[in-house]
Amino acid sequence: MTPDDVRDSPERWPVAERTTVYEGRVFDVRTDRVEMPRGDGTELVARDVIQHIGSVGVLALDDRDRVLLLRQYRHPVSRLLWEPPAGLRDVTGEPLHKLAERELLEEAGYRADRWDTLVDVYPSPGMADERVRIFLARGLAEVPADEIDFERVHEEADMPIVWVPLDDAVRKVLAGEVHNMIACVGVLAVRAARDSGFADLRPVDAPED
Repeated sequence: MTPDDVRDSPERWPVAERTTVYEGRVFDVRTDRVEMPRGDGTELVARDVIQHIGSVGVLALDDRDRVLLLRQYRHPVSRLLWEPPAGLRDVTGEPLHKLAERELLEEAGYRADRWDTLVDVYPSPGMADERVRIFLARGLAEVPADEIDFERVHEEADMPIVWVPLDDAVRKVLAGEVHNMIACVGVLAVRAARDSGFADLRPVDAPED
């Protein structure tokens, strides 16, 4: 193997049995009995899998080289986390970049006239099939609140917004002060993209491999 071979690729090991153990609004949980190698043969091994509808995130970068973060309560980790705008893929057939546009508008109150695909990630591939596409939004314009037809409730009821200089955001990620996956991956990816003059970004409608 060489560094040129480092590219994720499709693969599916045989599944002898599949059982759904939970069905929910955002995700289901199933147990697969997967044929896996052992010594000179194979054995069936149980693996629990979270089937997730997927999501998108938006790293908004303004003309002063600042990224937009908002604070949101996340009950599973009992934390207020600083995050970019993000949302679930919960509208059938909606293009991912349109979902990203909607989330940036509804959660942060901004529109952008330049969109690029920044990075694609599996947040927890050891247990979940969730895919997250993170977009880079530039050319930002604030939208008056009375033009936004969206009511923020529950976790979204109180989400203060701050513009953080990109270099400061990178330091906060590396210092362990910011933990949200989309924030950490997105901030570091934006820094790398900026340092290369944004030359390697994929188009907004790039296919998911």
